[in-house]
Amino acid sequence: IIGLVKAGYKEVVLTGIHISSYGIDFEEGAKSYHGQSGLIDLVEKIHGLDGISRIRLGSLEPRIITPQTAERLAAMPKVCPHFHLSLQSGSDETLKRMNRHYTSGEYSKGVELLRKVYDNPAITTDVIAGFPGETEEEYCQTYAFLEHLNLYEMHVFKFSPRKGTRAEAMDQQVPDMVKTSRSNALLALEKRQSKGFRAAYIGAQVEVLFEEAKEIGGKTYQIGHTPQYVRVAKQTEENISNHLVTGRISGFLQDEILLMD
Repeated sequence: IIGLVKAGYKEVVLTGIHISSYGIDFEEGAKSYHGQSGLIDLVEKIHGLDGISRIRLGSLEPRIITPQTAERLAAMPKVCPHFHLSLQSGSDETLKRMNRHYTSGEYSKGVELLRKVYDNPAITTDVIAGFPGETEEEYCQTYAFLEHLNLYEMHVFKFSPRKGTRAEAMDQQVPDMVKTSRSNALLALEKRQSKGFRAAYIGAQVEVLFEEAKEIGGKTYQIGHTPQYVRVAKQTEENISNHLVTGRISGFLQDEILLMD
């Protein structure tokens, strides 16, 4: 991290296969799994470094979001209010077959806690359509659950059997046509909700960390992200990559990119 700071990077992303369990292999790690220490301790240490403007977290296990961890995260202004909480299904029966160690209720509680300590945080997730044994009722539960949560973005995948896994050998494999239909419906829901989340920023002042230049419609734009990971474009020939710029959002440049004055 210190090397990245010296190189001039303003944002760091903590990522890994399972960052929520960071620290459980330490001597004092027995108490750390649900966020009482471990990962949150690490974030607090990074937060204290001069030169870092933003800290972004990778995919989190939903149960790490407790009242304590939510409050500790919200107390650090450098932590981006953008959290990826992996869900996979809104049906508890499906989650059991997936061997997920949380319920839809626990997931919903985590979202509620984050929304309590942050003003409109960006919450994203992963969803699998057509996991073996997923009934029409279970799929409808998932759809209704996600519709109610109204998240920023959902990464929707059709179940694809992986050789040698337990899921590959499960009975009641869902026909591909059904998986496609369910996936398409979830993707349509995601598009509506995601656009609504972005639209809420029109007219607002936002801070953007610009990252790259891109030509769109014959014009050169600098593209970057807000702390909530909303993509924003600013038309300029100036190279403002790795610069934090505050400005007003005037509208949409494209469906997934807002435009800064």
